[in-house]
Formats: sequence, C-alpha cells, structure tokens
Amino acid sequence: MALKLSLKPGEQFVVNGAVISNGDRRTTLVVQNKVSLLREKDILQEGQVTTPARRIYFPIMLMYMDGENLDKYHEEFLLRMTEFMSVIQNAEALANCVSISNDVMKGNYYHALMTCKKLFVFEEERLGYVPESLSADTEGE
Repeated sequence: MALKLSLKPGEQFVVNGAVISNGDRRTTLVVQNKVSLLREKDILQEGQVTTPARRIYFPIMLMYMDGENLDKYHEEFLLRMTEFMSVIQNAEALANCVSISNDVMKGNYYHALMTCKKLFVFEEERLGYVPESLSADTEGE
C-alpha cells in the first residue's frame, strides 16, 4: 500500500536515514514501497529528551531509523520502559506501555512511536507543562 505524503514548504523528513527537505512549495509525494520514514514533527533531537516518556520514544525512534545498532537502542528502551512502568499505576498508561513493548518486539517501530505519543499526553497532564516540540498529537501518517 502506498503512502501519500503532503509536505509544507521547507518541511523536512527522513527516509532510511537520509534527511530530505521540501522546496519552497507545497508538495505531495507517494512512497510506493516500505521504508523507514519520519516527518520532521515526529523526530526528537537528543537535547529534547527531557521527560521519561521521551526517554522511551527516543530509542524506539533510533531503532526505526538505524537498524544497524538495534541491540544498543533496544537495551536503552528496555531500561527506560522498565523505569517508567515501575512508577506508574494508571491502567491506560500501563496498557499503552504493553502495546509499545509488543510492537517493539515485533519490529513495528513506527506504530510503537505513535502509541508512545499517547504517553506524552499522560505525562503532560501530570507534569503540567508541554515541552516545546514533538507534541502529543497522535496523528499518524
């Protein structure tokens, strides 16, 4: 199934590790085969890893984009997910954690990332602030 990608002027996205920037006009691309693709709004920079949920998201994102270092990222993911799950009691958040872990085990990293964004909402409600980027919007491609 093809993926239709509508890009704003200047919007960036990553395909299999390559950063690609759109030109000065709105563009629509159709990706015909399976690739690791993240839009700019779904990319987290290392300096933005400032909360527990983001510490879970970041290694999943790296697993998705850099398959050559899966073991390293997987270890970090397991550590951060274990820490997170050991301190929360909310049933919905725990169910999301289980879903994320299952997707990671199956190699469904993109789906795991989109579910992880639901943890951002949970976290933002409890911390009382919204970090500056990578909002909790859970809209997928």
